[in-house]
Amino acid sequence: MNRLILLIISTLVALYSQAQTRPANRPNIVFILADDLGYGDIGINGQNLIKTPNIDRLAAEGMQFPQFYAGTSVCAPSRASLMTGLHTGHTYIRGNKEIKPEGQQPIADSVTTVAELLQRAGYATAAFGKWGLGPVGSEGDPNKQGFDQFYGYNCQGLAHRYYPDHLWNNSQKVVLTANENLRQMKEYAPDLIQKQALAFLDNRKTSQPFFLFLPYILPHAELVVPNDSIFQHYKGKFAEKPYVGADYGPDAKTGGYASQAYPHATFAAMVARLDLYVGQVMAKLKAKGLDKNTLVIFTSDNGPHVEGGADPTFFNSSGGFRGVKRDLYEGGIREPFIARWPGVVKAGSRSDFVGAFWDVLPTFTELAGAQTPGRVDGLSFVPALTSKGPQKKHAYLYWEFHENGGRQAIRRGDWKAVRLQVSNNPTGPVELYDLSKDPAESHDVAAKNPEKAEQLGRLMNESHVESSLFPLIRLRE
Repeated sequence: MNRLILLIISTLVALYSQAQTRPANRPNIVFILADDLGYGDIGINGQNLIKTPNIDRLAAEGMQFPQFYAGTSVCAPSRASLMTGLHTGHTYIRGNKEIKPEGQQPIADSVTTVAELLQRAGYATAAFGKWGLGPVGSEGDPNKQGFDQFYGYNCQGLAHRYYPDHLWNNSQKVVLTANENLRQMKEYAPDLIQKQALAFLDNRKTSQPFFLFLPYILPHAELVVPNDSIFQHYKGKFAEKPYVGADYGPDAKTGGYASQAYPHATFAAMVARLDLYVGQVMAKLKAKGLDKNTLVIFTSDNGPHVEGGADPTFFNSSGGFRGVKRDLYEGGIREPFIARWPGVVKAGSRSDFVGAFWDVLPTFTELAGAQTPGRVDGLSFVPALTSKGPQKKHAYLYWEFHENGGRQAIRRGDWKAVRLQVSNNPTGPVELYDLSKDPAESHDVAAKNPEKAEQLGRLMNESHVESSLFPLIRLRE
C-alpha cells in the first residue's frame, strides 16, 4: 500500500512538473498533407495552368521552406517517417505492404507517434483523410496511435477510389450506400471527409489546444472529380488524350483507376479542389477565433504520380526537378512546405533550413511543451519558424525506397548521392550531384569526385538498419 501511495505521489509530481514547463500559450497545430502533389503543382512554385489562391495566400502570410523533403517517395513509409521522427533507414514501416482483408503493415505498439506525444501533453487530436499505417483494430489503428478521432480511408488501396463503398469513423465502418459497392459515383469521399474536418473545428474551444492532421487524398490517382463549377472551369482548356481504366460498375474492384475523358482538366480540378479545402479550413479557423494561435503547415507526402492518366510533364508538376513518385531524385521527395502562424512566423518569408518529415515530431513536441523521445533523427526547426536563436543543421539527410530494386539517397550540404538496384548490389556505385550547380540532377559527377562519392556511399550503409518486414526486397549490408 505504501508503495502504491508513493507511486501515485511521484506520478502526480511528475505531471505537475511537466505542466509547469509547458509554454503558457501553446499553439493549435493543423498539418495539411496533400497526396502526390508535386513541388511545381502550386502557384508559388511556378504553376501557371492551375490556380491555387488559398495555398498561395498561406505562403504570403507565412514562411516557405523551399528545401524541405518528404520521408520518402511513396505513401506509407513517408507517413511513418512523419509520425515517428525517424528517417526510412530507421522507421518500422518502410514500404507499402498490404494486409488482408484491408489495410497496410501496422506501426508497432513500441513505436511512439507525434500524435501520442501531443495527446499526452493535453492536446485534442484528430485525423481526417487517409491513414495507411495499420488496419482498424490492429496496433497501428489511428485510435491506438494517438488520435482521439479518425474519419476517412484506413487503407490506401481503397483510397485509389474517390467513390468508395465505405469509409471508417474510428472503428465504425461507414457504408456509402449511394455508391452501391463501387457501382455508382454519387458520394465523393473527399467532400465527406472535409465535412467531418470542418465539424471538428466547429466543436473546438479555446481552452484546449488541438492537433488536426489532414492527410487529404487529393490529387492522388484516380482522376475523378465531381462535375461542378471547378471542373467546368478547366474543361476544354487543355488538349486531352482520354485514359481508359477500370470503371465503376458491376465488375469494379478496389484499387483501380476509372476511365477519364478529360485527364488534364480533371487533374487541374483536383488540385483546385484541394486548394478550396485549404481555404475552407483557414476560413473556419478565423470564424472560430482560432487562427491567430494556430500553426498551419501545408505539404505533400511525395512527388507527383504518373498513374491513372496523370501527366506530370504537361503540368511541370516536379517544378523543374528530376523524377516523380517512387524516385529518390529531387522531384520524388522535395515538396512544397509552408508554415503560417500570425505574429510568430514572419509573413512572406523564406527559410534556408534543409529539413525533412522526421523534423516535424521534435518541432511539434517543443511547441507543445511535450517530451521528445531520446532516439529520433529529426531536429526541431522552431528557431527557423520563429526567427529566434540559432537553427541547428543536419549533418545529412537519408532516404531509402524498397521497391523497383531498392533505392537509397543521401544529401550532405549541397551534395546529393543516389544508389539504384540496391537489393542486388547493396554496396554498388552511387550517382553524385552538386545541387548548388545542378538542382535538376542532370550531370552525374561521381567520376570527377570519387572520394566524395565513396564517402556518401559509406554514409548510406551506416544510415540503413536492417528491417525484416520486407524480406524480398530489403536492403542488405
